[in-house]
Amino acid sequence: MTLPATSWQQQAEQYLLAGDYVQAANLYEQAIANEPENLSHYWYLGLMLLLQEKEAEAQMTWLCGMESGEEENFPQFTAELTQVLQTEAERREALADDRTAWLIRQYIREVNSLDINNLLRLILLGIKLGSFTGEELNDLDVIEVLRSPETTNVDFSLLMEVLQQVLTTDPLNPATLEFTSACIPHVKEPYIFIDILVVNSVKIAYSRQKASVAASLLELALNLDNQNPEVLIQLTSFYQDAGEYAKGIETAKLCYSLFAGLPEKIFANHLLIRGLMMAAGKYWLEARAAFQQHENLLNSLFDAPELNLDPTTVVRLFSTTYFLPYFRDDLKNNRYLQNQVARICQLNIQNNLPEQTAKYAQIKSPRKTNKILKIGYVSHCLKRHSVGWISRWLLKYHDRDRFQIHAYLINAQQRQDPLQEWYINQVDKAYKFGLEATEIAEQIYQDEIDILVDLDSITLDVISEITSLKPAPIQVTWLGWDASGIPGIDYFIVDRYVLPETAQEHYSETLWKLPETYVAVDGFEVGVPTLRRDSLKIPQDAIVYFSSQMGFKRHPDTVRLQMQILKQVPNSYFLIKGSADRASIKNFFTEIAEAEGVSSDRLRFLPDVAFEEIHRANLGIADIVLDTYPYNGATTTLETLWMGIPLVTKVGEQFASRNSYTMMMNVGVTEGIAWTDEEYVEWGVRLGNDAALRQNIAGKLKQSRQTSPLWNGEKFTGEMETAYQQMWLKYCDSNPRS
Repeated sequence: MTLPATSWQQQAEQYLLAGDYVQAANLYEQAIANEPENLSHYWYLGLMLLLQEKEAEAQMTWLCGMESGEEENFPQFTAELTQVLQTEAERREALADDRTAWLIRQYIREVNSLDINNLLRLILLGIKLGSFTGEELNDLDVIEVLRSPETTNVDFSLLMEVLQQVLTTDPLNPATLEFTSACIPHVKEPYIFIDILVVNSVKIAYSRQKASVAASLLELALNLDNQNPEVLIQLTSFYQDAGEYAKGIETAKLCYSLFAGLPEKIFANHLLIRGLMMAAGKYWLEARAAFQQHENLLNSLFDAPELNLDPTTVVRLFSTTYFLPYFRDDLKNNRYLQNQVARICQLNIQNNLPEQTAKYAQIKSPRKTNKILKIGYVSHCLKRHSVGWISRWLLKYHDRDRFQIHAYLINAQQRQDPLQEWYINQVDKAYKFGLEATEIAEQIYQDEIDILVDLDSITLDVISEITSLKPAPIQVTWLGWDASGIPGIDYFIVDRYVLPETAQEHYSETLWKLPETYVAVDGFEVGVPTLRRDSLKIPQDAIVYFSSQMGFKRHPDTVRLQMQILKQVPNSYFLIKGSADRASIKNFFTEIAEAEGVSSDRLRFLPDVAFEEIHRANLGIADIVLDTYPYNGATTTLETLWMGIPLVTKVGEQFASRNSYTMMMNVGVTEGIAWTDEEYVEWGVRLGNDAALRQNIAGKLKQSRQTSPLWNGEKFTGEMETAYQQMWLKYCDSNPRS
């Protein structure tokens, strides 16, 4: 007996919903026998066979249906079959049955390979299933279909969802950039597309350390808006970080010309200075002029009424004082500018986030003087980075009976970094965050951290935003660049050498002086050297001076002193290493050398090496290391002293000008410490000419490994822990329980 049409179709649907595909297929086979001219029965029968994983039979059924009709109706048949499969695919997606949905959509692609929305759905399903790589963009011909002028009716929301997911899943694949470019003709709302590119390019540049890829991606946004401020700001940094210095400088100047507001102009001018200083060399005069302009802009900002800044602008202002100590050793004026900017920034951040600020202001930590203190370390440098190398001993030696240690890794590496993993395994609790300051601050608050230690100061604006909210009752800056000047920071860890006695009046933070040194390490790993004198065409009996610093630190006045040393020491050579524009830095040193009567043949410009361990090994080629001024080395100085190499440094009044001084004092070596330009040159010449003196210093440095507080991480940790406990006692005394 034949069932009524509506009855058997309802029954077939029930079988489908129940997963009984065999019974459903039987009904469709009976329907085909009764109504062979109704091709929809073939489409559904094929679907039931496909769901039974009888893919060949399914394809044969659909082909039979097609061949039983007229050829001119094939487009209509294709559309009908596509709709049947599309409906079931959507149902499966709603049920989160991604594997079946993916299979069905693969057959939609077989039927209609140009259905762009189906291809986009296939990509999303592949990402959910974990099988997607960027190569699939080519394998599915998605890029080719998007570029076809015949492709219309692209679901824009779907396209943007796929773009976001692709950029998250495989952003470094070359096909991803091609896919992004192919999206442009189909963009209906440019701001959505641009926002996706900005957010993801930032992640690529900073979390994945691929600034050049980020720049190429973000350049695509210029096709839709070539004067978009956010795009240009990010591109400026990407170009600079990728070593495309000229483009970075040009884009920074464009930013400055487009901005009308004073705070925005300050940030744009900071980007210009950043580009000029990173390129270094021939750009120095232009950088100095931009710095003078910068100081004028900052003072104008301070003269303005209290500002109501938007969240993005205020966070960016934090870093605009970064280059002050690179240009000049002026403790009073540099700190004034720094403190004023930090005060304005914290005020605006707290005004922009009143609820969070009010909540943290009511922190009710138990005022127990003998409790286990929760110490939180927040940094983006707990990885293969100078801060990461020198702060690890403190975390290694912490007394876990008295302290619970939390690490908040900001902008955590997505690539494998053994040192980052070491930190994660070393602490009681570790968090890998992106760049969301409010999220990180809230976690610190929820963890009930007693003392939050900021290792980065203003080198990452996100951390400055966190400390401005003050999610912990006590906040401390250690290492980093210098104190941030943020009113919410209570203490800045120093020692008696790294800042003079009179420095406190210039700091908003209380200077907490440790008894010997503000930093200590047990030592450094050393690799296999890659430098040889003969390969550099340097005679074996020559005197080799060495300087390894980034372009930021190459001040022309100091380079002149270095050339004067070289001039007075016969048979001497100068090895210069560090990131900068290669041609620019070479011309810069060559011009100064020739002006001082030194042949450029005595200069050697070295490329960066892949690993710090190799850099340390290569220090062995040097007889003397010449420090930079007004911004000394820090980790580089520690490495130099550890390797037993004599150092010449000039001491100033600011923190950045006294790092090498405190380290040398703490290893018991005063030979090479200069207080004037004349002394810097005198020490450089004397060390170059006196082999016995060099040997004596090397002996002292070797002996210091056993005696110096600089090489005793465990003792230093004890002094830091004493400081933390004393800070807590002071806090308890000044905030008694009500």
